[in-house]
Amino acid sequence: MEMTAVDERRMTELFENIDVPEGVKIELLRGEIVMMAGPDLVHNRIVRSVALQMPSDRWEWLLTQDIDILSEQSEPVPDLVVLESGAGPESGRLLPSAVVTMVVEVVSKTSVDRDYGVKRSLYAAGKIPAYLIVDPIVAHCVLLTEPFGSGDEADYAVQRISKFGESVPVDVLDVELETGDFGILPGVRRHRRP
Repeated sequence: MEMTAVDERRMTELFENIDVPEGVKIELLRGEIVMMAGPDLVHNRIVRSVALQMPSDRWEWLLTQDIDILSEQSEPVPDLVVLESGAGPESGRLLPSAVVTMVVEVVSKTSVDRDYGVKRSLYAAGKIPAYLIVDPIVAHCVLLTEPFGSGDEADYAVQRISKFGESVPVDVLDVELETGDFGILPGVRRHRRP
């Protein structure tokens, strides 16, 4: 069912005014409000490891930053956002997707379908050059580059899968990402994504 402009405005107003409990992450994904519990230590340590590998002379990295994907009525909150130093606005709650170079999502047992599905399409629709999925359930990274298309049809033309322990060349950042210290989520049923 298509949402009307009025429905979309109401959903955005509701999203912007919702009272979020401490430790809960909230996102607006194509008109749907999604809430998640706070992340596991494995998750946070992976995010920290990726962030520390970004050369700070050229790249700025942000945590829990809302991204504005104008064409999508979406405000996802990636686990990590990487942009050129000084590329974003000085202040504000939303960072335009046009200034983002890479987003990183670390998969949790409840985010598998979102991270590999709707977010892949959303970030491609937002023309974000690189989307890195770090998956501690199956111990691999999926680097997606060369976004194309719009709406639900948006996707990335190039997909590269690397197992934990292998380096991930992120050409758009001119970085070789080391993954040897990435942890694995214990006791979570494996999936078959991407």
